[in-house]
Amino acid sequence: MASIKIVTDSSVQLTSEEVEKYNITVIPLSVMIDGTVYIDGKTITRPQFVELMNQSVALPKTSQPPIGEFIELFDQLGADGSQVIALHMTDAISGTVNTARQAANLSKSDVTVIDSRETDRGMAFQVLRAAQLAQSGADKATIIAAIDRVRNSTKLYMAVMTLDNIVKGGRVSKVTGLISSILNMKVIFEMIDGELNVRTKGRGTKTVNNFMRDLIADLATKPNIKGIGISHVAANSVMEKFKADIQAALPNVPLLIRDTSPIIATYAGMGAFAIMYYTED
Repeated sequence: MASIKIVTDSSVQLTSEEVEKYNITVIPLSVMIDGTVYIDGKTITRPQFVELMNQSVALPKTSQPPIGEFIELFDQLGADGSQVIALHMTDAISGTVNTARQAANLSKSDVTVIDSRETDRGMAFQVLRAAQLAQSGADKATIIAAIDRVRNSTKLYMAVMTLDNIVKGGRVSKVTGLISSILNMKVIFEMIDGELNVRTKGRGTKTVNNFMRDLIADLATKPNIKGIGISHVAANSVMEKFKADIQAALPNVPLLIRDTSPIIATYAGMGAFAIMYYTED
């Protein structure tokens, strides 16, 4: 039966229950570690990736799905006359959304590709809203308008504990050279219109702890927070403390804490984490 079907990529932070409940299609990205290619979520798990990345000789290399896989997927999903809405991570991190757009132009199906300007749970907020509305029978214009509202009310902050990966990957040129040589530098980035910008920086974990303390205090004053996500790279013990602090301040707000995807872990490095939330009037 024709409907609207939602597609996203594996940088997203969704539980398996959410994917199944809302019939979301997740196209996997791939990562190469010391010459071996792994398919995100299929041939490697998130904990396995972190272990291999920590042992790897060179920085892992990530790749978006080939255009042919996108075309095949879009054609398949639209074969029954359904429309497709595909939401992908910001193009500042990956070329995935641009490949999806090229595929949409070549597909036989009616495909709308959206740059979420986010990733991880920040992107998931948009994907979930789109999928919920699609299940309820909303039309494409209504879904896209809702996606825009969620995107505009989403905040993403990322704390980087070591700058090795982010400098080697060349993704944040503004900070390369400026802070890469400073011992024990911790940096907090804020996602602004799809781009990571330095919010604050300093030596030692005090910088991160102070930022999180102030952020949680600020969140506690907001009455309309609909969801919070924390994703991390091998930072379980630190996350448990933040989890307790957040739940004490916002006991009624849904909170999801999970390992991030290999794509984001490669980008951010060991010990990194991101906190994301969105509000709704």
